Amino acid sequence: MEQFNEKEKWSEIWLEALKSNKTIGFVPTMGALHQGHLELIRTAKSRCDLVVVSIFVNPTQFNNSSDFENYPNTLPTDLDHLRQENVDFVYTPSPEEIYPESPELKLYFGPLESNLEGGFRPGHFNGVGIVVSKLFHIIRPHFAFFGQKDLQQVAVIQRLVRDLSFPIELVIVPTKRESDGLAMSSRNLRLNKAERETATILFHSLIKAKKELIEGKAWFEVQKEIQADFEKNQLTKLEYFELIETASFEIQTEFNPSKKSSLVVAAYLGEIRLIDNISINF
Repeated sequence: MEQFNEKEKWSEIWLEALKSNKTIGFVPTMGALHQGHLELIRTAKSRCDLVVVSIFVNPTQFNNSSDFENYPNTLPTDLDHLRQENVDFVYTPSPEEIYPESPELKLYFGPLESNLEGGFRPGHFNGVGIVVSKLFHIIRPHFAFFGQKDLQQVAVIQRLVRDLSFPIELVIVPTKRESDGLAMSSRNLRLNKAERETATILFHSLIKAKKELIEGKAWFEVQKEIQADFEKNQLTKLEYFELIETASFEIQTEFNPSKKSSLVVAAYLGEIRLIDNISINF
């Protein structure tokens, strides 16, 4: 595995790969790697000749400074994981490498910008769009791999690729879960024991709501029931629990079995914010 932190070094490697007709797979991360990330990497290795992983905690996508300051930094362990997975290259740029000056450009993603994650985290998707665009321009991969857990982010990046004509195929990998159903996330490392035990309420609420919708229960009744479940738990604070049309992320007021729909949830466990989702009728 070769580690590099300057884009000029990658340009040399990329040119050699191009001459050899090798396909390049890219997995962008913010570190604190877990099995979900490793699943992305394994999928990339099965599809591509060379795999590049980036580790960069992007300051522009945090609308909460405390969240950014407390984001886990586990670089030595991350590099060990990447060696064990036989990753070819890892890009670990400095903030100055990615942002030699503060970007003036603003990206707007339409309705995705204002509802759910966009609404609760203003400026978040602009930051995601800017850094992903920069990384795509630097790495120039044939394929890029993202996890379904960040479903709205996936929709944003799909829009980014379409609208800016990036010659990249996106591969979306199903959410990797702990044995009790909790979606794997770097933020899970910050949960205390009681919060970790309670955090399964997110996944269980999604499963429960999906079952009831398929059985014909009205959406407003299902949503009210889930909200009540969260209110009973003193360790949780529900931010949203919504039914959406999967492609557009438009919030639905009733369940239509003929539409591709998903359930999405965001909640706080103490001070830690977690998200999850589940498809109903892909």
